This record gives sequence, C-alpha cells and structure tokens, in this order.
Amino acid sequence: MSMTQTLTDSPILEARQLRCERGERLLFESLSFRVAAGQLLQIEGANGSGKTTLLRALCGLSAPAHGDIIWCNEAIGDNSEDYHAQLTYVGHHPGIKLDLTAFENLRFTQDMSRTKASDTTLLAALDHIGLFGFEYVPCRHLSAGQRRRVALARLLIAQTRLWILDEPFTAIDRAGTQLLAQLLTQHLQNNGLIVLTSHQPIELPGGEITRLALH
Repeated sequence: MSMTQTLTDSPILEARQLRCERGERLLFESLSFRVAAGQLLQIEGANGSGKTTLLRALCGLSAPAHGDIIWCNEAIGDNSEDYHAQLTYVGHHPGIKLDLTAFENLRFTQDMSRTKASDTTLLAALDHIGLFGFEYVPCRHLSAGQRRRVALARLLIAQTRLWILDEPFTAIDRAGTQLLAQLLTQHLQNNGLIVLTSHQPIELPGGEITRLALH
C-alpha cells in the first residue's frame, strides 16, 4: 500500500491573498499560507466561517474571488491534471455510492484514478480500516461511522502527496480516531502534506502541525 511509500521530493502548497465569498457575504480575504512536505495545516473556525469553501478552492472545485493557489511553484489552474493526480480529497460527506458495496466503492475510486490496485490490496485496505466482514455489504446498510471508514480507506491506497480532508474524524469511534491519527502521522513521515478541518484538537506524535483560524 502507498502508506509504506516514502515521497522523496519536497512539494509545497501555497495560498496567496485568497478572498472567498458566499453569495453577497465575505467569508475571508487576504488569506495566505504555505504547507511544505511533512507538514499538516489544521483549519479551524466556527460553522459558516468558510472552512469547506477554502478546502474546495484548494481542490480546484471552486475558484476564489481573488488570489492564487500554487502547487510546486505553478498555479493549480495551469497544471490541473498533474495537480489532481497528486491530490486525495475526502469531503465532510463520505462521497460514496450507497447502492455499491464498500469494495465496489473502493474499486470505483481506483478506476477513476491513474493508479490501479489489485483486489487483494483493496480488501486489505478495508480490513485495515476496520471493515473486515463488511466488504460486500451495500453501503446503505452500513452505519455512519462505517461509511466514513469506507471513504477513509481511500487514504490507504492513495499514491498521492497531498491529502485534503474535511472533518475526517466525524462519526468515527475512538478506535477509528486512533487509526486515522496513525495514518496521518505516517503520511507526514513519508514526506506527504495534509490540510484538514476539525473541530477538535489534533495531536500527532512527532507531526508538525500548524493551525489557521478563520473568523
């Protein structure tokens, strides 16, 4: 799995003077930050402060009203295909198809990516994330926490440098929280980058964490 793969280069994600709006309302402006390999940026703020809007802009799913998002010294709009090949996004909603099984959802994700994993690797990822015995159960019959684990299983097979995660700790139990913390820590140790939102403090042993508050 990709979690054992060390990323040897040093990519950098930068936001320069971002301004984002929702309708007629200003969410934030003049927002700049930099995330380098091995670093985690935690975005904090009250509901409605623009956290999800910021993550969507970083993913290239929406455009900021002003400012630039730079990946490895190049605007993401100028290098969209390569940028998205280095990105794994897990939104606040799991983004899974309820009529498909956990395994089928993971296979669907792989079929849409550049990298291909074997069925054995996909099943091992579901086992590792705590879904052993539920691999072939339609996701509509899974609990909210199990659906979240299906979404997070993407991280185990992603060969991407940048993870952008919207409230990844939502709906998972203590064991799931500990497992996710381990995945985040290992990704940072492997020279990956992480940007996430969370209402709870994130503590990772040895991980370099920067916190950015939106008001």
